[in-house]
Amino acid sequence: MAAIELAGVTKRFGDVTAVDDLDLTVPEGEVFGFLGPNGAGKSTTINMILDFVRPTTGTVRVLGHDAQRESVTVRRRTGVLPEGFDVYDRLTGRKHVEFAIDSKGTDDDPLAVLERVGIADAADRKAGGYSKGMRQRLALGMALVGEPDLLILDEPSSGLDPAGAKEMRDIVRAEAGRGATVFFSSHVLGQVEAVCDRVGILRAGELVAEDSIAGLREAAGGESTLLISVDDATEADLDPVRALPGVSGAATDGDTVTVACDPDAKTEVIASLEERGVTVRDFRTEEASLEDLFLAYTSDGPREVSA
Repeated sequence: MAAIELAGVTKRFGDVTAVDDLDLTVPEGEVFGFLGPNGAGKSTTINMILDFVRPTTGTVRVLGHDAQRESVTVRRRTGVLPEGFDVYDRLTGRKHVEFAIDSKGTDDDPLAVLERVGIADAADRKAGGYSKGMRQRLALGMALVGEPDLLILDEPSSGLDPAGAKEMRDIVRAEAGRGATVFFSSHVLGQVEAVCDRVGILRAGELVAEDSIAGLREAAGGESTLLISVDDATEADLDPVRALPGVSGAATDGDTVTVACDPDAKTEVIASLEERGVTVRDFRTEEASLEDLFLAYTSDGPREVSA
């Protein structure tokens, strides 16, 4: 069963189309990264999934339920970390979590929840005195209450230091490991690349790409960068390399040869250098990053990208 299913969803605000005929399916148990530049329609899409905003046309189903007619049922099974979450200054961290527990009717231990997100030592401090990172951890803890079937995390690493971001990624992996679906929206592309099974890229309200990162790389025509450690290589040694099919460029500083090429051309590149008498000591490959792919899909549509 699909955890999230949008079919023909369009949302207009007056003359502005925020989301345009969106079809999107996220299977149960998947960690799905939802990407797009500012104004692409990501927040509007999330708000329609949560029934905070109604679509102009189309249908939204969440965990097998109609997101509009059965919104209460959906919310009981969903944990949400919204972007820009703010705390109740006069309530302690413990009281915030107790509120989430009461709202969902679960029997979670508030202190255990706070321990999991790393702020148990501040459980009885008023949240108004929390740092931005602590507030973000508190919001994540509230989202985790009740072991939700679906987690919707909007910019979950906002305000977190590197250690906190790693802990957040570990929590996402653990939630996926127990079978939860995670819908993960972030501008921090490294975080998405580290945890997501698939990604969808939204541009101007339209879904322009949806695949694994490897699949996006292949569809965008992304080349690999082959870095080859050598004893010595000259420009003349690179002329045969540049003539090979699938090679778009090559350079050397004498000790390292850098070649932009299709994955299938790597063996021919190394063989060509060795035929010229160049001693190849080691080599490694760098693939196009998610940032490269994101830019490829959100500028003028799919184009060639390189690492």
